Amino acid sequence: MKMKSIENLDLTIAAAQFAALGSEQRLSVLRTLVRAGPGGLSIGTLGTRSGVSGSTLTHHMKILASAGLVTQAKQGRSIICAAVAFDDVQALSQFLLNECCADSTTQSGEHEHG
Repeated sequence: MKMKSIENLDLTIAAAQFAALGSEQRLSVLRTLVRAGPGGLSIGTLGTRSGVSGSTLTHHMKILASAGLVTQAKQGRSIICAAVAFDDVQALSQFLLNECCADSTTQSGEHEHG
């Protein structure tokens, strides 16, 4: 799996990924998949654990997949598994933290409250 670098994540992609996470249900689905680890979950198990199922889950998975945050693949004949695209999620997290405190005027890194 190719690791995405922070420099390769541009503002447009980051904005689209954050927009995809702008739903409580999608965020719940992603968190459920993060907890499951790289092996992912079947759609049925994902629905049970996240509390989102049926066409609503399908809709949310399409949005998360198009944003590059999850992957879906068939296993066998009909079981569809979903897994977090961990490299993409990590790059998104690092996008926020990459320049942490770069413009801070305090030595300790603490922000002044004015």
